[in-house]
Amino acid sequence: MSLQVNDLVVEIRGKRVLDGVSFEVADGQRLGLIGESGSGKSLTALAVLGLLPEGATAHGSIRWNGTEVLGMPDRDHAALRGDEIGMIFQEPRTALNPIRTVGRQIAEAVRIHERIGRREARQRAVAEAARVHLPEPQSIVGRYPHQLSGGQRQRVAIAMALACRPRLLIADEPTTALDVTIQAEVLRLLLSLVAEHGMSLVFITHDLAVLSQVATHGVVLDEGRVVESAPIETLLGEPSSPVTRALLRDATATLWRPDGSAS
Repeated sequence: MSLQVNDLVVEIRGKRVLDGVSFEVADGQRLGLIGESGSGKSLTALAVLGLLPEGATAHGSIRWNGTEVLGMPDRDHAALRGDEIGMIFQEPRTALNPIRTVGRQIAEAVRIHERIGRREARQRAVAEAARVHLPEPQSIVGRYPHQLSGGQRQRVAIAMALACRPRLLIADEPTTALDVTIQAEVLRLLLSLVAEHGMSLVFITHDLAVLSQVATHGVVLDEGRVVESAPIETLLGEPSSPVTRALLRDATATLWRPDGSAS
C-alpha cells in the first residue's frame, strides 16, 4: 500500500475543517477525491504534501510506504515532494511563476532532487516538454507562462509534476479552466503517462462525469467528512449518500472516453 490516510483531522484557528478522513491508495491505483467546493478535497492533498496553510494543525495518520509523514520535519517532507509524490495544482495560470521561463520551471524539481547542472537541466526540460506533446519543445521552454495557451500551461504543469517520475501523482482539478475539447486531450495525456510509468493517482474534482473517466474508486467528501467510498461503478449506479446523488445529478461535463468520443 503506497498511501494510507487514517482518521485525518485538520483544524484552522480552532475550526475543524477535516474530520476523520480515511482512505488508501494502492500501488498503481487511480483514486478520486470528489466533492463540492469547500468539502476538503484540496486540503486533504495539502496535508499529504505537508503544505497546510499557516495556522493549521493536523492529527491522525498519513503513511507513505509505511513511513509516517504527518508531523515529519519540513526538510524531509520537501524531499518527498516532486520526487516521490508529484502535484498538479488547480490553476496553472497562478501555479506557474510568471517571471520564469517554463523550461526553468519544468527542470526545477530535477535540479533539486537529482543535482544536475543547467545545461543538462535544459535538455531534460526539452525532453519533458516533448513528452507532454508541447509544440516545438526546443523553443517553447524559453517562453513565459503568459505566452502559452491554457492547454499548453496545463501540459507544462503536468511536465513539472512528472519530471522526477514520482510514484504517486496528485492532480487537483487539473482541467477545470479548460474547454471540453482541451480537457479531453489533457486527460488522455495524463492517463497515458500515469499508465506508462505505473504511477498511483489521486484525482481531485467536483465533477463525477470527469471522475468516472479517470478513477477506479471514489471517495466522496462533504464538509470535511467522508460520506461515501466505493468503486466508481457503484457511485454512478447505486450511490448510497444524498451528497453523491446530488453530484451525479449535477454532473454537467461532457462524458469523455479514452478513445476521444463523447456522450
